[in-house]
Amino acid sequence: MPKKGITGHDEWVMTEALATALVALEQLEPTQQSRQQIDDIRKLLAANCQPGTLNLHLAQAKCRLNPLTDRAAIYREYGFEDWEV
Repeated sequence: MPKKGITGHDEWVMTEALATALVALEQLEPTQQSRQQIDDIRKLLAANCQPGTLNLHLAQAKCRLNPLTDRAAIYREYGFEDWEV
């Protein structure tokens, strides 16, 4: 079976990269943020995600970027109230 795209899972790689970039940009000081870039990345991410998974990707990205932070608190921040980590 031929590989789809370059990696075989290009859509997943792009979704994770966009989520990580968005969370990283949002964590910058407001004077360092580009609102237009953040808005554009959010649009690309939303278009690339399966319906209903945007917040899950963002929570996972925030956990990756903040490994010492309470993971359950991060998931709650993104609307997963009963999330067990």
